[in-house]
Amino acid sequence: MYVPKESQPKQGGTAAKGRDGEKGGKRKIVAQNKKARHDYAIIDTYEAGIVLTGTEVKSLREGRTSLTDGFVQIDQGEAWLHNAHIPEYHQGTWTNHSVRRKRKLLLHREEIDKLESKSQETGHTIVPLALYFKDGRAKAEIALARGKKEYDKRQTLREQQDRRESDRAIAAAKRKQRGQ
Repeated sequence: MYVPKESQPKQGGTAAKGRDGEKGGKRKIVAQNKKARHDYAIIDTYEAGIVLTGTEVKSLREGRTSLTDGFVQIDQGEAWLHNAHIPEYHQGTWTNHSVRRKRKLLLHREEIDKLESKSQETGHTIVPLALYFKDGRAKAEIALARGKKEYDKRQTLREQQDRRESDRAIAAAKRKQRGQ
């Protein structure tokens, strides 16, 4: 007997997704660095784990973090996140952490080597884009980026404004078409 594919039971489930290379999991974004996307042209992005203390994790879960002055530096084959502001946990005691300490990023050796070689080129840097929780683990999205000139920033803003105006015009045309 033939059974249509839509009514067949699904094979695998979430474990099958993991085998296919697509890991599921929701991202709960804690902090984003919008200034980085404005000041830099993003070349490549990476997901890195972060080594944190207990009070840092609790403070991150409260969502009061800032990445605006943050940058990533490769030192002796290890990636370090500098100047990321994670405020002290208000219920912490003497175990509280330093607010702007450097934090180790967890990346594969090939990724660190690639980032190190590319960041040594003129005008390239590594910036943090976001901090988030994925499957209960703190992660950082970092990017290899090239600094934008002032005219590049104006061009990007102009493109965004043009895109917004065209989207508004299309939406207005659709509303007008539905009204008739």
